[in-house]
Amino acid sequence: MLLTPPMTMMDFFRKSEGVWFSQRTVHRFDSLADESGLSNLIIKVLDKNDPRVLKVCQEQGVDSNLVTGGASFAWQDNLEEKEPNENYAAILVDVPYGPNPHQGKFLRNRGYVEGIPVVSVYNFSENGVLTIETEYERNQGQERCWFLTDDFRVRVTTVKMMNGVNLMGYCSERRCVSVS
Repeated sequence: MLLTPPMTMMDFFRKSEGVWFSQRTVHRFDSLADESGLSNLIIKVLDKNDPRVLKVCQEQGVDSNLVTGGASFAWQDNLEEKEPNENYAAILVDVPYGPNPHQGKFLRNRGYVEGIPVVSVYNFSENGVLTIETEYERNQGQERCWFLTDDFRVRVTTVKMMNGVNLMGYCSERRCVSVS
């Protein structure tokens, strides 16, 4: 079976919807702290008129007519049974560039590196690799993500501080599928 990679952010959100088992390895160059681990990533696609999408647009001063939709992302420990902690969740809102739907920006109510609202720029390569660039107040982040199959994807991340690369991470993520 040939994989058809997503080439727009909304296609990426739709292909990512569900619960993913994420196994990550993180290398910090400024400490010996180990942030490697296992978690669940829970992704839900949001309509462009979803109140959470509209709220992010309003808070960031973006015309909601430019938006195609969004997604909610939540992380939790792998065997956690209660609802995900809001401190480990984010709303992403897609704002594609008009003439080229393979590029755009997305708004986040909370960034991954710094827990503040942030705007990221994205693009999809011809082979479906998504690259996300984020400028924070004190950091720069780059993430690449691609699907190997419909139910397995890979993410690599680097975070640069003003004095150079501070963190590199690798995640392999497998979709949790039911027996049926």
